[in-house]
Amino acid sequence: MSATVLLNAVRQRLAESGAEPTPARVAAALRAQGRLLGDAEVLGAAAELRNELVGAGPLEPLLADPSVSDVLVSAPDRVWVDRGAGLESADVVFADEAAVRRLAQRLAAVAGRRLDDARPWVDARLPDGTRMHAVLPPVAVGGTCLSLRVVRPKAFRPEELVAAGTVPPGGDVLLRALVEARLSYLISGGTGAGKTTLLSALLGLVGRQERIVLAEDSAELRPDHPHVVRLESRPPNQEGAGRVTLQDLVRQALRMRPDRLVVGEVRGAEVTDLLAALNTGHEGGAGTLHANAAAHVPARLEALGTAAGLDRAALHSQVAAALSVVLHLVRDRDGRRRLAEMHVLERDAAGLVVTVPALRWGPEGFVRERGWPRLRELIGGAW
Repeated sequence: MSATVLLNAVRQRLAESGAEPTPARVAAALRAQGRLLGDAEVLGAAAELRNELVGAGPLEPLLADPSVSDVLVSAPDRVWVDRGAGLESADVVFADEAAVRRLAQRLAAVAGRRLDDARPWVDARLPDGTRMHAVLPPVAVGGTCLSLRVVRPKAFRPEELVAAGTVPPGGDVLLRALVEARLSYLISGGTGAGKTTLLSALLGLVGRQERIVLAEDSAELRPDHPHVVRLESRPPNQEGAGRVTLQDLVRQALRMRPDRLVVGEVRGAEVTDLLAALNTGHEGGAGTLHANAAAHVPARLEALGTAAGLDRAALHSQVAAALSVVLHLVRDRDGRRRLAEMHVLERDAAGLVVTVPALRWGPEGFVRERGWPRLRELIGGAW
């Protein structure tokens, strides 16, 4: 009996029993196949089966690696990981395309979502906080694609971001001043640039007597703070009912006495409610936004606000009164994340909001730009 046939037989036996696949039950099912196995073989097969049945299968060791932030499966023999220096190939191979599909469907089921030919993609959060996305063929040409983003329970402190090179030397002091001054800010950048990591670190600097209310599509923020209320959106069920949008969450958050209102990622109609909140006494709010550069943030906000029914002039007036600073993150050619620049906001001659560079990343510390006097005025203190 080959190893594949053996494992399939054990898998079938466990499925028929309906019992929890504990190590003892897996080992008993292995031995029940009538093949003599040593203790090492039983333990190895039991671990492999248990990972497949209740874990992430062959991906389990990668997800357990504390240095891994993303695991991407493009084909049974093409698995990639990100350890902070860009994508690299992983020494992991699935048995076949069916094995990748089974794993994706099981993870979707664990998250309470449906993944099949009628609904060939899913975006969900697993119970441990891992963000998963999967697409089945024929939508995914060539085979099932699975993407997993690991949410680590520990938030970084600003000084740790300095040690990692994300924030330049001395930048942690300025970030603390920004938070203490209760300035409202957005963190911009591309996918995987470290926006959530930086935002979690900054929220950890908020005073312990303050209440932080988070509104997120997928609960990824993990600030080191004693008073955090987390709200997460919800997709509609199979009947199309029960949907809770990010805009709904922002409106509810306003009724929860937040000292700091935070939107994990601004990408839709919730921008209008967030800007309105930041204009009505909710100082120190924050959020993240996908943008290629800090200078593009006003245009991105304008596009989102227009789609939500807010006219251009009103949107720019709201932005000018609500936001003070934009922090922009990039990933360099080596895959390392950096806080590339900080901009302040001001109006141009036409009354539209534009960003003005105040600081840019430098190996010895932030380099001051023409917007620095305005930023210094906003954060106060002796600089």
